[in-house]
Amino acid sequence: MLRLEKRALPSRTAMLAAPFAAVAFTLVVTSLLVAWAGAPIGRAYALLLEGGFGTRFAWTETLTRAVPLILTGLAAAVAFKARLYNIGAEGQLYLGALAAVAVGGLHGGEGFTSVPPWLLFPLMMLAAATAGALLLLGPALLKSRLGVDEVVTTLLLNFIVLLFVSWMLDGPMKDPTAMGWPQSVSMQDAMQLGKLVERSRLHTGFVWALTLAVLLWALLKYTTTGFQIRAVGANARASAFAGMPVGWVTVKVALLSGALAGLAGAIEVAGRAGYVTLDMSPGYGYSGIVIAMLAALNPPGVVAAAVFVAGILVGADSMSRAVAVPTYIADVIVSVSLLSMLVAAMLAQYRITWQRRSVARAR
Repeated sequence: MLRLEKRALPSRTAMLAAPFAAVAFTLVVTSLLVAWAGAPIGRAYALLLEGGFGTRFAWTETLTRAVPLILTGLAAAVAFKARLYNIGAEGQLYLGALAAVAVGGLHGGEGFTSVPPWLLFPLMMLAAATAGALLLLGPALLKSRLGVDEVVTTLLLNFIVLLFVSWMLDGPMKDPTAMGWPQSVSMQDAMQLGKLVERSRLHTGFVWALTLAVLLWALLKYTTTGFQIRAVGANARASAFAGMPVGWVTVKVALLSGALAGLAGAIEVAGRAGYVTLDMSPGYGYSGIVIAMLAALNPPGVVAAAVFVAGILVGADSMSRAVAVPTYIADVIVSVSLLSMLVAAMLAQYRITWQRRSVARAR
């Protein structure tokens, strides 16, 4: 019979090669679907890569799409590091976006008109981060104090937040100039992020995302808090026995993870959308989980994985127009990449051995 046996010392080379092997396997598997659609495999993949990375316009669109993916990926990565399974980044993103517009989009006689932009902008970002952090704080406290499964609470909160956002867009925050369309008031011009590349949608939020990725990497690697997060994630019982405040570490991770997801919403509004709508996010919060897993919960890896996923999503549009392959192939590629990455990472840490059935029965 086949059994898994943990390697005494996992190969570093194998761990580094795992993502590339996963991507290669994914391309082989999805090529069958491309062939089934009646398209030439080589040309379809060439169009996919060209649409996502082949031109200046393609790169700017890919990096623009990568910004919220990086931030939600970081939110999932730091939470998963401590075994806090935050599935609610989608709701935290929307609540952060709503809080940002509440501060940066108010017009005339709402109390903020006298505040200079240099002070109002950080207040807007702080409001978004706080909204996302507080939304995750509740499930974190329920887990640490009562043992409530945070997967269920964070997932259900997504739907509650979307209903709340829908009510706000049709009520107190509705734009009176939108001709009945459910959207929030627009962000003030002074609060919007500048462009990184002229005649493109790429904004300075990409710099924010890279900076936060570097800061999170440094926090996890070089600080006491980072050591506690890694220790609690490795073994919460042993950490508690060693005297670590496991409950407090969980709370800190929840605040950090929720704040990153909330900032994703604020940066998406201030950098690209300009206002909040119910279809503002095509599932960035859920995609962040995939990206965190593809990156093995490593912040620099999150950046690379987010750019890869964003390039696939952008490139699939141009591929679909040219060879009539459904754009859903992008979702299949991302999904199979995740499964392949999990299997490749497992094989790098475990070896498959064959054990004779008679021996197994004797034991």
